[in-house]
Amino acid sequence: MKIAFFDTKDYDIPAFKKYGQENKIEFRFFETRLTAETASLARGCYGVCVFVNDTLNAEVIDILKELGVKIIALRCAGYNNVDVKYAYDKIHIVRVPAYSPYAVAEHAAALLLTSVRRVHKAYNRTREFNFSLSGLTGFDLHGKTMGVVGTGKIGRIFIDICKGFGMNIIAYDKFPAENSGINYVSLPELFRESDIISFHCPLTEETFHLINSESVKTLKRGVILINTSRGAIIDSAALIEGIKGRRIGAACLDVYEEESDIFFNDFSGHIVDDDTLARLISLPNVIVTSHQAFLTSEALENIAETTVNNLLEFKKDGFSQNELCYRCGNVETCIRNRKEKCF
Repeated sequence: MKIAFFDTKDYDIPAFKKYGQENKIEFRFFETRLTAETASLARGCYGVCVFVNDTLNAEVIDILKELGVKIIALRCAGYNNVDVKYAYDKIHIVRVPAYSPYAVAEHAAALLLTSVRRVHKAYNRTREFNFSLSGLTGFDLHGKTMGVVGTGKIGRIFIDICKGFGMNIIAYDKFPAENSGINYVSLPELFRESDIISFHCPLTEETFHLINSESVKTLKRGVILINTSRGAIIDSAALIEGIKGRRIGAACLDVYEEESDIFFNDFSGHIVDDDTLARLISLPNVIVTSHQAFLTSEALENIAETTVNNLLEFKKDGFSQNELCYRCGNVETCIRNRKEKCF
C-alpha cells in the first residue's frame, strides 16, 4: 500500500516509518502541503496522509478521486480543513480522534502557569542576570473559577488537572457528558463567571469566533483565555481590542486563526507579513506557541499507530471505526455503528 504523506516534518518520519514497515505500507514523504497544485504527487497511491494545514476542498477532492485515491487519512483529530460533505460518495476520510489528550491538556496547563506566574518573563531576565522581582507578581489558581468549553477527552483531563489546583470548575458543552459530575452551565453564564476560560471544542459553524466583539463585552473583567483547540474559535481582532480595553487580562494561544502559512515554519530571519499576529506577540500579556500542544513522543507514536490501523482496517473491510462520513448528517456519529460501508 502506497500512501502520499503531505506536510512532512522531521518529527513525523520515525514513527510512521516504523509502523509502515511493520505493516507493509510505503509512506512517500513530501514536505509540501496538499493543495490543488500538489495533489498530483499522490498519483499511484492508495491514499493520502494529511495534517491540519493541508487543503481538502472540493477541487482537491476531485483531483484525488480522479487519481484513484481511495482514502484520506487525517493524522489529527480536527477536520475543519476538509469538505466532508462534498467528499461523501467520492472518497473516504479517517482521522485520529484521540492520540494523547494528556499532551494537549497538560500544555494548556503549562501555558496558564507560565502566564499567571510570569515564568517566561523571569526566564528572560535571569538569562541576563537580572534577578529583580519587579513586575513578576502572579496570583493563586486555588479558589479561582475555571470555565471549560468542550468536555471531550481533552477537556475532562484538563478539568482533572484544574481540580488538583483546587479550582472551581464550570463547563459548557452542547452535548454534556452523562454521569460525569461536571457542573454544566450555559455559555453566557460561563463567560460571566469564569476567571479563566479554556477552549477544548472542535471548530464548527457554531464555535467559529465564539469569542468576538460582542461576547468579549460579557466576559468577566480580567479573564484569562486559553486556546489549544482551533484558532478561529477566537476572533483575533476582537481579542486585541478586549486586551486593549482591559476586559481580557491575558491570552495563552497555541493556535491562531491565520496560522496555516506561518506555523510549523521558521521565519526567524524574515519579516512576517501578518500585522495581527505581530501585534499579539508584542503584547506583554499574550503567550503564543506554535500549535505544539500535541507534540509529545507518546502522541506521535499513537498518531502513527492509529493512522496505520485506520488504513489497514479500511483496506481489509472497506470501512473504519474512525471514519468521518456525512451520510448520517452527523459527521462523527454513524447510524451504522461503523460496522458496514457508508458508500
